[in-house]
Amino acid sequence: MKLKAPISLPALVKVLFFAGAALIASCEKYAYEVETIDPEEPVLFQTQIQPIFTSNCVVCHKASRDPDLREGNSFTALTEGGYVTLPAESSILYTKLLEGSHKAFTLDIEKQLILTWIRQGAQNN
Repeated sequence: MKLKAPISLPALVKVLFFAGAALIASCEKYAYEVETIDPEEPVLFQTQIQPIFTSNCVVCHKASRDPDLREGNSFTALTEGGYVTLPAESSILYTKLLEGSHKAFTLDIEKQLILTWIRQGAQNN
């Protein structure tokens, strides 16, 4: 005696198709708000800029490679070394963050912070 399958192959395909479509349609779409820097809010070198250098740049930019971005040396190395100039968008520091291998080392929000700090006069605050 032959047993019949309780559901036919075409019916099974339809069920799987609609189940897959329902699963895909139910996925949430995530929207992320892009962080921006308020240009009116002072950017502080000691608490906002130096930590970027310490966590992202000091591995290479220490005493043996200019500019020296170690804490205690970075401000002088950048300002006296000609890396920080106005207009901020064309300063060596900022343009280096946007090109070549350097662009991968900082987040967009960190680049914005550095640009705003330069625009605000690159103070040692």
